[in-house]
Amino acid sequence: MCWVAHYRGCVAFCIASVLLSLSSAAESKARSCSEVRQAYSAKGFSLVDVPHQEISGEHLRFCPQGYTCCTLEMEENLNQQSKLDFENLVENSSQSMRTTFVTRHKKFDEFFLELLDNSEKSLNSMFTRTYGKLYMQNSGVFQDLFTELKRYYTGGNVNLEEMLNDFWSRLLEHMFQLLNSQYHFSEDYLECISKHTEQLKPFGDVPRKLKAQVNRAFIAARTFVQGLTVGREVANRVAKVNVFPGCRVALTRMMYCPYCRGLPGLRPCQNYCRNVMRGCLANQADLDTEWNLFIDAMLLVADRLQGPFNIEAVIEPIDIKISEAIMIMQDNSMQVSAKVFQGCGQPKPLGVGRSARGIADVFNARFRPYPPEERPTTAAGTSLDRLVVDIKGKLKESKRFWSNLPDDICTTVKLAEPDEEQCWNSHIQGRYFPEVVKEGLTNQLNNPEVNVDITRPDTFIRQQIMALRVMTNKLKNAYNGNDINFGDSSDEGSTSGSGSGCSDGCTTEFVYVGTEAPVIGADRSDERTAVATGKSLSPAPSLLLVMAVLLLPHVAMQNQRR
Repeated sequence: MCWVAHYRGCVAFCIASVLLSLSSAAESKARSCSEVRQAYSAKGFSLVDVPHQEISGEHLRFCPQGYTCCTLEMEENLNQQSKLDFENLVENSSQSMRTTFVTRHKKFDEFFLELLDNSEKSLNSMFTRTYGKLYMQNSGVFQDLFTELKRYYTGGNVNLEEMLNDFWSRLLEHMFQLLNSQYHFSEDYLECISKHTEQLKPFGDVPRKLKAQVNRAFIAARTFVQGLTVGREVANRVAKVNVFPGCRVALTRMMYCPYCRGLPGLRPCQNYCRNVMRGCLANQADLDTEWNLFIDAMLLVADRLQGPFNIEAVIEPIDIKISEAIMIMQDNSMQVSAKVFQGCGQPKPLGVGRSARGIADVFNARFRPYPPEERPTTAAGTSLDRLVVDIKGKLKESKRFWSNLPDDICTTVKLAEPDEEQCWNSHIQGRYFPEVVKEGLTNQLNNPEVNVDITRPDTFIRQQIMALRVMTNKLKNAYNGNDINFGDSSDEGSTSGSGSGCSDGCTTEFVYVGTEAPVIGADRSDERTAVATGKSLSPAPSLLLVMAVLLLPHVAMQNQRR
């Protein structure tokens, strides 16, 4: 009997224990939602209809359907919030890189434009001081030069080579009239002079050297600044992410389903976060290859700006180089005039009453450049070398930016929890076991967290990839001194940055055409043959002798007049 009584007592105790444990389990399941209410309110949402204790979660669409602190409306609000949070994360994570392109573009642009302004002011001041009224009466030639240089730099459709050729031709016209002011020159005569500026070489080798330097320096400078513009625009556009439906669902599960489980402070596991971010930023990661090529091309052109294509070294002394050319013209004025009279005909003298001024009366002053301490300073008190060193460091930092972005968001922004046991794994607090997929669209086929359609690349991202590809091609051409806007030669040794792409060795024979007093004609059959076969024609020795004989009387006449 004792044994039976003892048995009944044990059974009663066991039943009581089970009932107590079930009661405790029920109480534990209905946990308080106070922390969730506080976190939810901090997001700016109303607490109306937010439960104080957990409720059954059969209504949830994204989060686990156990006991929950979320109503259907709360889950939808958090779904919308996850989209906004993700957009802000991408924008904030790319802010530094995007700011680099904005600020450096502004600095380079200000520097180049002020460099041109200072150079123009320096030339105007020194030429006015040296040549006085004579320069002021012909200053339009120089003003037009700087206007066209600025127009080219700011994106105008200017062929640098043709523009510089036109400058030297116009300068020759003006100087030739001043140096031979005892003659009257018609428009046709001046056109004859202008056509053969290159063959006359009145300014020595200065135009050829300056053209090569200006072409390469301006092409490099303009293309580099355009590259900064493209980098800025692409980065700004790509940072405005397209949060597709599969990404939004994954973001909600990762960022806010802990709220619904009553764990609002629980952050996602590192690898879980990486899978979600790599899925949501799959298209952005595909930009990385072209972005890296673009950055490499920018760095190459930056090296050129520091070295042989340094626009500062070209523009600052341009006034001295132009004055040097003018001095060469002065020193060789008699020879140049004799060649022109020979080729274009003898001009008509002015009528009686007009004084014939000699060369010495026209240009009686030599050019005196500023001493270094008087020269105007460049933009913002800086130098091109300092600007380039700074931007090169920033550009190098931006390489692999888009492929690194998913992981940077998880780690640098501290979105994820480094403790593998104390993190949200998409269902509960605990370790995350799935492997991390690689970056890029095609690698998302097996992404366990984000449903990505790898057969439909983002067309907007593809447009940005194409924009980078076009800009990279321009930069590569600029590195070689070529401006692709004008169908340049791809020969790296070419000094022509625009136009025909003609190299230093390109010459065209001076074809003499008399427009006022015709000279003795010559048999042109050999020249026509040469043109037909694509060969350059050099004057035969006998022709040189004839030209010398014809030239001597004009030289003598000029000497007598002076």
